[in-house]
Amino acid sequence: MNKIFFLIAFCLLHFLTYSQEVNYNNTNRDKGIFIEQKPGYYQNSILKDIRNVAEKKEPPKVNKRFKLNVESREFPNKKSLYKSYWHNAPVSQGNTGTCWCYSTTSFFESEIYRQTGQKVKLSEMYTVYWEYVAKARRFVRERGNSLFDEGSEANAVVRIWKEHGIVPYEAYTGLKEGQLHHNHEPMVKEMKTYLKYVKEANLWDEEQVVSTIKSILNYYIGEPPSKVKIDNKLITPQEYLKNILKLNMDDYIDVMSLMQQPYWEKVIYDVPDNWWKNTDYYNVPLNVFMQIIKNSIRKGYTLAIGGDVSEAGFETSLQIAIIPTFDIPTEYIDDDARQFRFSNNTTTDDHGMHLVGYTEINGVDWYLIKDSSSGSRNNDENAPEFGYYFFREDYVKLKMMTILVHKDMVQDIIKQHK
Repeated sequence: MNKIFFLIAFCLLHFLTYSQEVNYNNTNRDKGIFIEQKPGYYQNSILKDIRNVAEKKEPPKVNKRFKLNVESREFPNKKSLYKSYWHNAPVSQGNTGTCWCYSTTSFFESEIYRQTGQKVKLSEMYTVYWEYVAKARRFVRERGNSLFDEGSEANAVVRIWKEHGIVPYEAYTGLKEGQLHHNHEPMVKEMKTYLKYVKEANLWDEEQVVSTIKSILNYYIGEPPSKVKIDNKLITPQEYLKNILKLNMDDYIDVMSLMQQPYWEKVIYDVPDNWWKNTDYYNVPLNVFMQIIKNSIRKGYTLAIGGDVSEAGFETSLQIAIIPTFDIPTEYIDDDARQFRFSNNTTTDDHGMHLVGYTEINGVDWYLIKDSSSGSRNNDENAPEFGYYFFREDYVKLKMMTILVHKDMVQDIIKQHK
C-alpha cells in the first residue's frame, strides 16, 4: 500500500511540476506572425527624391514575411532610456550599398570627439570614391577575379584614410545641386558594364581602366578635393587627418568570432565584402567577443559593428532586434550556434552600423545602434529615435559578426592569450 501511495504522490507531483513548466514556457515563448511589408522611408522619401515626381497613388505591392509578433508587447525602444556617447545625428545612405562607410565614418567621428573634443562631420563619399578606385585596380591585377560591387568592410575606411586622408563633409558631399539622397544605382551599373567589357576584351591597362572609372565617378558624385581650407589655410586630406583630427589609424583593431578559424590569431573574414581578402581580424571566442563589447561601451568607447539584419526578430516597426525563442532560446546561443548559422548562410554579412550606447534591464544589455539604412526611419522624422535601432544582447551575440574598436579595449585581452 505504501508503495502504491508513494507512486501516486510522485506522479501527481511530477504532473504539477510539468504543468507549471509548460505554462511558464508557453507564456514566455515568442510567437510569429505573417506581416505585410508596407512602403516605408525608402519608397516614400528616397525613391521619391530620386524620381523627382509626385508620389504615385497606385496600391503598393503586398509582401508578407514571417516576423516576430510584437503586438501588446513593450520594448526599450526609446533613446532616452540609454546612456549614449557623442555622435553626429543619423544620416541616410540613400539608395546605395555604402553602410560600411557611413557606420565607420560615424565611429571615427565619435573617436575624434572622445580623444580631442572636436565635433566634426566627415565626408562619406570621399572614402567611397577612393574605395571604388582601389576595387578597379585590384580587378585589373586579378584579371577580373575580384569583386567589384558596392559593399565593403569597416577596415576599408582605415585603409583608405591611411592612403588618401579624409576631408570634412562640406568639402565633398557627393551630391548634385538639389539632390537630397544619394543614388548610386546608375553609377554602379555603368562601372560594372565597363569592367565587364574590359574583361571580355582582355584590356588590362591598369591606368586606363582606373582613369575611366574615375571619369564615371566624377560625373556622378564629383571629383574629390586634393586640398581643403581649414582656418584659412589650404592643407591636404592627409594633413587634415594627422594634424587636425589627430587620429592614428593604427590604433584600431577588427575583432570577429567564428570557430572555422583558429582563436587568438589574426585571420581572414571570409565574406564577399572583404573583397581584398584582409587577414587582420582577431578571432576570439564568443564570450570574449561579447565581453569586449560590454566593457567598451561602459568605458565610453563606441564600436563599429557588422552582421546580419534579416531575421524574424529584426522588427523595423518598433526598431528592435531580438532572437525569438522559436529561433533559439537565449541560453543556447554559443559558439556552435553562431558558427552553424554562418556555415549554412542563414547568418550573412548584411549591414554595418555604429553602436553608441547601452542600457541594462533585469541584467540584460540592450544596445543603442545608430543606423544609415531606411529600416530605422519608418517613423516620425522628428522623433529622437529616427535613424536608430535597439538591439538586445542576444541578437548581437548570435548575429553580429565583427566589431572595430580602439586597441585599448582589446590589447590586454589578446596579450593574456598569446
